[in-house]
Amino acid sequence: MKIVFGCDPNAQDFKMELMEYVKELGHEVADFGSEDPIYANTAIKVAQAVVDKEYDRGIIVCGTGIGVSIAANKVKGAYAACIHDIYQAQRAELSNHANIITMGSQVVGIQLAKMMVKEYLSCTFDPNGRSGDKVQAIVDYENK
Repeated sequence: MKIVFGCDPNAQDFKMELMEYVKELGHEVADFGSEDPIYANTAIKVAQAVVDKEYDRGIIVCGTGIGVSIAANKVKGAYAACIHDIYQAQRAELSNHANIITMGSQVVGIQLAKMMVKEYLSCTFDPNGRSGDKVQAIVDYENK
């Protein structure tokens, strides 16, 4: 898969370590930077690239993961889930078809972050599964 990363300046080292890990998992990675102190700019750029199908999924990091999640979700077609544990990472894709995950470098340790990313990237949404209609209702509302 092609995975795009972005973060705010505070999460630079955290993001770089995650990017190296994702490469080790066999994925192609791109870095949309960390220089902009306005994290919304980077989050929106990552989200738009995922929506435009330039990348399969996105991973965005800030201090808590909340701000970048809110910003990314303003892009039509972006579904960013702020995750804090492995079960949320799994369900972000399996139950919610999230094309982006966000997390906080100040609230999640790097080893847990790696485990969450691995789990998220290993899952594939089944539109015919029990969550298909639930996810479709969100998409339908967004497209009104």
